[in-house]
Amino acid sequence: MSPHEAGDTPGGDAAGGDAHGRDATPRLKGQAAAKHPPGRAARLVAFVKGLAAQGRRAPPFWQRKTLAEMTSREWESLCDGCGRCCVVKLEDADTGRVHPTSVACRMLDLETCRCRHYRRRHALVPECLPLDAESLPRYGWLPATCAYRRVSEGRGLAWWHPLVSGDPETVVQAGVSVRGNVVSESAVHPDEPLDRYVVRWVDAADHPGGR
Repeated sequence: MSPHEAGDTPGGDAAGGDAHGRDATPRLKGQAAAKHPPGRAARLVAFVKGLAAQGRRAPPFWQRKTLAEMTSREWESLCDGCGRCCVVKLEDADTGRVHPTSVACRMLDLETCRCRHYRRRHALVPECLPLDAESLPRYGWLPATCAYRRVSEGRGLAWWHPLVSGDPETVVQAGVSVRGNVVSESAVHPDEPLDRYVVRWVDAADHPGGR
């Protein structure tokens, strides 16, 4: 996982997009999504901590605005950087059901769980899907822990979300991050069946830490 190209998380390049053209970038059918780049990580952390502090004084933006009303920066900060939308997904041709795997997009930094080339992710990975307020309802395969999905469903943000905790590492501590649980698609042989990598933890109803 901008308002409208979400999918990624902080990483190398800066994200672009206006208040209604942002993208979060998930991927389907053996493709993975791309997330935010390493260089912008420090700026995003500072922004997240500032918003967390502000949220303690007044209702935070995710409680006051709809996804469509958020600015590009607010939308980007809503991504918790878990990397779950950036894993390769397989779609059952008969049922249409989408199965996540433990194979991550080649653009995902497995340590930071951020896209190595966020700004250019769509050019480098054509299968990377844009995510915005309009397309969100079509992506029923997004994990229940996804902040965009939680907010759209009126569930708010979980305690481990960086905007609530003020610390990006709580996503890892809560067991929501894919860090340490995935391999890069670059390390998987082209002829190796991806169904061997299908997992259940990505689409679990929600993490025990819950709300």
